[in-house]
Amino acid sequence: MKAVAGHLAVATAESIGRPRVSFEFFPPRTQALEAQLWEAIRKLEPLTPSFVSVTYGAGGSTRDRTHRIVARIVRETTLSPAAHLTCVAASRAEIDNVLRDYRRVGVRHIVALRGDPPGGVGLPYLQHPQGYANAAELVEAAARIGGFDISVAVHPEKHPASPSLDHEIDNFKRKLALGATRGITQFFFDADVFLRFRDRLARAGVYAPVLPGIMPVTNVNGLKKMAEACGASFPRWMIHLFDGLDDDPETRRLVAAVTTAQLCARLSAEGVRDFHFYTLNRADLALAICRILGVRAKGAAQ
Repeated sequence: MKAVAGHLAVATAESIGRPRVSFEFFPPRTQALEAQLWEAIRKLEPLTPSFVSVTYGAGGSTRDRTHRIVARIVRETTLSPAAHLTCVAASRAEIDNVLRDYRRVGVRHIVALRGDPPGGVGLPYLQHPQGYANAAELVEAAARIGGFDISVAVHPEKHPASPSLDHEIDNFKRKLALGATRGITQFFFDADVFLRFRDRLARAGVYAPVLPGIMPVTNVNGLKKMAEACGASFPRWMIHLFDGLDDDPETRRLVAAVTTAQLCARLSAEGVRDFHFYTLNRADLALAICRILGVRAKGAAQ
């Protein structure tokens, strides 16, 4: 990896315009962690992201917390929130009511997902007897109720339950036909993974926006397990890069900022203009990487 990657990102931003960014948060379990979440939201708000998304827990376990956080974002910030919604452990009527509640409080963007089983990734998915079967049916429901911009998940290395990458692309096409607007990818660590997927989509005649999901690495062991569960490859060089840093969080964050900025720089050089950051409810790395990309607070000197 070349040391000039960061300069490349800034030069690209200056030459073809400011990149667009979005951020993902998750509902915290404790009051202290909720304070950390709102600190991150306030720090990232001046960057005027396209939207910020708030996730569901496995099995829809954080539905109420997700709804509360999204509603507060609408009330107290200038941000445009995107609420995650899954099919798990809920009837069609219950999900339709959640959609209507979101619309009532001013939420206009939904991230429609099938969702993971209550027991976690890797276990068999069981459809609720009166529920929606998959994300495509959920997209159709949100479009029927109306008033929503709808994002969906895509997996550039295919979902573990998909038989092939072609099936993954066909599923994405179906969601788009039913009313989805864009895809947001599972995280990845090699730019070629995303670029090959983008080329494959183009060959299949799919030109809808696909936002690369960017996950800065700070906890290698934890993220490696996540990657294995969701079918994302985890490069050996990254394991080696973070080796011996378990007790050095400051250096881990610096290394994470550099490697993630290099990934974004490569994507930017290939014409990618949108970046979706999985923040893990922390602002520091996302702020640093956005600055390298040329994204700063509105009105700040560029």
